[in-house]
Amino acid sequence: MGNVTGSVAAKFAFFPPDPATYDVYRGEDGRLAFSGVSADSNMNVHLLDTKAGNRIVATFWKHPFARFTLLYSHGNAADLGQMHELFIELRAHLRVNIMSYDYSGYGASTGKPSEFNTYYDIEAVYNCLKSDYGIKQEDLILYGQSVGSGPTLHLGSRLQRLRGVVLHSAILSGIRVLYPVKMTFWFDIFKNIDKIRLVTCPVLVIHGTNDDIVDWSHGKRLWELAKEKYDPLWVNGGGHCNLETYPEYIKHLRRFINAMEKLSAKQTAMRQLTSTPSITEEKHNKCLRFGKK
Repeated sequence: MGNVTGSVAAKFAFFPPDPATYDVYRGEDGRLAFSGVSADSNMNVHLLDTKAGNRIVATFWKHPFARFTLLYSHGNAADLGQMHELFIELRAHLRVNIMSYDYSGYGASTGKPSEFNTYYDIEAVYNCLKSDYGIKQEDLILYGQSVGSGPTLHLGSRLQRLRGVVLHSAILSGIRVLYPVKMTFWFDIFKNIDKIRLVTCPVLVIHGTNDDIVDWSHGKRLWELAKEKYDPLWVNGGGHCNLETYPEYIKHLRRFINAMEKLSAKQTAMRQLTSTPSITEEKHNKCLRFGKK
């Protein structure tokens, strides 16, 4: 039973488009470029090496006045070539940078898709954000769609100062998509039901009430288990792959980003308040510097 169930779950999890919908090449200026995307000085292409020995494609869509950076992990039947129009829209409407990537075995990324490869993939992308762009945890929001909720919660459960997490049509675990089990088996994949409890930042859950691939109960349970709950978005009549077409989708996301910006400003003010010495302390310190008591 275990081996069969595990095999079915693994097959469910990974359906990369075949063939890939784009190519990566080096332009005349020596920069990596992305086929199918018109020249954009605010879009960078990266080839990143992972701990598993794979080389994955990542794209960074820069907003000149970005409030935060969204690290976007896409669903199981898409690659970056199909997603770039959405990223352009999100960048403009939310005023954020967008960093996304193709899992091992997806698009022009090498290797084969697997649960643990997706973990190595998102770790490589996060390291790139830190080293190449100087992105801090406090300015980072993780966004996981469908199977992308797996690597999102893998990283989100390990970082303690994230600004936020967005779970879009997320799964409780691989097995639970297929069978209504009440316990977590060792051979299950993407054990989000356990990892969500370790996330310390605000969590926004978005799910369609008519999702026929990942039942709405998955999103509802993840929201219930989150420590820092943000108002969820239950899209009435929404399915698994069409939530972006509903007007409330972008409105609710913008509301979330605005709330995170206010929270960030409040936390910054609190840090400044607690780190600024009082007038009495300042006078005392000045006296000490001049040898007075």
